[in-house]
Amino acid sequence: MLVPSFEDVLKAHERIAPHIHRTPVTTSAYLNRLAGAELFFKCENFQKGGAFKTRGACNAVFGLPDGQAEKGVATHSSGNHALSLAYAAGRRGIPCHAVMPHGAVQAKKEAVLAYGGRVVECDPSYAAREAALARVRHETGADIVHPYDDPRVIAGQATCSRELLAQAETLDAAIAPIGGGGMVSGTCLTLANAAPGTKIYAAEPEQADDAARSLRAGRIVADDAPETVADGLRAPLKELTWHFVSRHVADILTVSEREIVDAMRLVWERMKIVIEPSSAVPVAAILKNRGIFAGKRVGVVLTGGNVDLAELPWARG
Repeated sequence: MLVPSFEDVLKAHERIAPHIHRTPVTTSAYLNRLAGAELFFKCENFQKGGAFKTRGACNAVFGLPDGQAEKGVATHSSGNHALSLAYAAGRRGIPCHAVMPHGAVQAKKEAVLAYGGRVVECDPSYAAREAALARVRHETGADIVHPYDDPRVIAGQATCSRELLAQAETLDAAIAPIGGGGMVSGTCLTLANAAPGTKIYAAEPEQADDAARSLRAGRIVADDAPETVADGLRAPLKELTWHFVSRHVADILTVSEREIVDAMRLVWERMKIVIEPSSAVPVAAILKNRGIFAGKRVGVVLTGGNVDLAELPWARG
């Protein structure tokens, strides 16, 4: 297992700078009052491609040697990593093959195609995704860029919290959503080196709480195809992300589907910004666990804003 270093983060930030936004950090007096804390929202919903995943995808794509790059890149993803990899591949002018489950958000599939990528649909289970990706790799020879189990991707995601530290300065705590753990691992990588006094939390849906159960058990506990409105958080941990989570995360806080939807709507209404359900999970966790964050300066990663506007969760049923 190749574990990225903080030096890899610094190199990644320099490599991807021409291809990403330095996203803003915003605040909300209303949400501060609700939480009893000072919240600093890192708005990766304003990132290229609409999600933090562009950071790791760009680091992987632009770090490829020319000979390998010609064969293109491939991945499996519920959406944001797929469209981010298609964006990065398009910038370099190489092919991108994205294995996506049938039920993935249509807007995310369309974004992959708009960036020039190819969508290969599969069944929603994690096993089906990996099997389809293996077939694509055999057919194309493309370099596999895993959504999170890849040191290049984690080093790229770590640039988000590096920017957050520079923008918000001192933080007592930081929280991000967790699925497979790429963003949280990157957050651990940066903060453990640049701000070791900052406590790191992760937030997860109750209906996809394998990371929380893993932390309690002291080993990876995986679900194959959990169901949650937070579609970006259905993936299981891998050994590389578990390396960071098990060593640096203070706790993984879980929230209900209702709490996720309510937090998402709250951010839309009070902050006037579009976030997707996965981004709302840490907001919901803060409001549910005020005692943990009260009186503290807290960095909150809003990981993305790719939403199917025809299927808003509070408009269903």
